[in-house]
Amino acid sequence: MNRVKLRFLSRADNVGLARISVAALAGQGSFSLPDIEEIKVAVSEAVSNAIIHGYRGQDDGWVEVDMELDQTGLAIVVEDWGVGIEDVEKAREPGYSNDPERMGLGFVFMESFMHGLEVVSTLGEGTRVRMRRLVTLSGELSRDAQ
Repeated sequence: MNRVKLRFLSRADNVGLARISVAALAGQGSFSLPDIEEIKVAVSEAVSNAIIHGYRGQDDGWVEVDMELDQTGLAIVVEDWGVGIEDVEKAREPGYSNDPERMGLGFVFMESFMHGLEVVSTLGEGTRVRMRRLVTLSGELSRDAQ
């Protein structure tokens, strides 16, 4: 088992830092390169959401990424202490965004590329996104295991 915890300011430049860190940790596990690319996209989306929506682009908030790798897979928690999400279920709908400049596919990518996604948010307190990617022999996960 290995665990890495990052805490950084809500600057767009730090999305890359989160991507590189999760790729380095996932590389210690039994993930294929395509698996790692999908994990990087999911983390990028979660961190970008925290920066863009959680802090509304202000670069003085904190984002925390907590990653834990074990023989079964990788667990990732991305947390911010920003404005929170008013309606999590609505925010998870494909194409939904409160910013007309955005496509509203962040949660869709996270759900597609990970084997589990949980979003907990409180207005005025922030958002916590928990994701899990399991190690599988074929890269696929049976519906029973999800």
